[in-house]
Amino acid sequence: MYKQQVFPVKILAGDIGGTHTRLALFEVESGRLHCLYEAVYPSAEHASLDAIVERFLESAGMACRLACFGLAGPVRNRRCKTTNLPWLVDAETMEKASGLARVWLINDLEATAWGIAGLGADDFHTLQKGDHKARGNRCVIAAGTGLGEAGLYWDGSRYRPFATEGGHADFAPRNTLEFALLEYLGQRFGHVSWERLVSGPGLVAIYRFLKDYRKQAEPDWLTGALRQGDAAAVISSAALERRCPVCAEALDLFVEFYGAEAGNLALKHMATGGVYIGGGIAPKILPKLKEGGFLRAFNAKGRMEPLLQAMPVHVIVNDRAALYGPGLYAMARRETAA
Repeated sequence: MYKQQVFPVKILAGDIGGTHTRLALFEVESGRLHCLYEAVYPSAEHASLDAIVERFLESAGMACRLACFGLAGPVRNRRCKTTNLPWLVDAETMEKASGLARVWLINDLEATAWGIAGLGADDFHTLQKGDHKARGNRCVIAAGTGLGEAGLYWDGSRYRPFATEGGHADFAPRNTLEFALLEYLGQRFGHVSWERLVSGPGLVAIYRFLKDYRKQAEPDWLTGALRQGDAAAVISSAALERRCPVCAEALDLFVEFYGAEAGNLALKHMATGGVYIGGGIAPKILPKLKEGGFLRAFNAKGRMEPLLQAMPVHVIVNDRAALYGPGLYAMARRETAA
């Protein structure tokens, strides 16, 4: 009797952001993911995710039957209208067009939450050690093009990631300056969410508000740089290099907002098992996060301050968490695939 040959399972995983779409083809061996091929595409230059997937699979030159994509936006009935891109992603339509046997769509922060399990100790920087015996739920918050939030429910034996749209909850000002900021943004947007402030565009909005509020003239070199490059990166760089006082104040305020909302999320999820800071911005401003403003705002919750102080807080410094996550999700679900 011949033993049936078992071929390694291949999984297409995607981290779909407002700026970049990153895809990877993984092979599952001994319960682990091994990357076979990877590519990054500018999201806005493509009409749909389907078009990018078709291009990727053609370039990879390898067959694949399972796929999972982490997308910025709520996923309902296997469909997602992306928050920061004009795309409607439909898993069933993609299956029919691509020949994939099964496509899963999950929220991008849910994907990051899944991806934490695929990282090692060196992939995190600890801002707050908290209680070394910490157990229980976890949560993830990530600022980038937008603000994503997710939770990891601890069922007593393993973590179960789940998505939220908490980044779109109402911004809560804490003092006179922040009430003025709320009014400033409210006149422009109507509803002012945490995402309007804790994101790349949010840092730019904070800077523009402070420039007007402080009645400060913008130096010519900064005006030119803002026109030519990524405005959030320019402001962040000018702040870290201490070239512009208004930029420095904007980044300080951004960090405080980030910490305050991370603390809000930690309380709502009772994240005694740890709080994880993901996204593309945090690793780039790690020196600023380490200065203390983030943790002061995180822990400043009145009578709940001791509870917050006992929660470990980690920055994810490996940007592949959001790419590993969809792969790990698909690996866990593949037994049910057709």
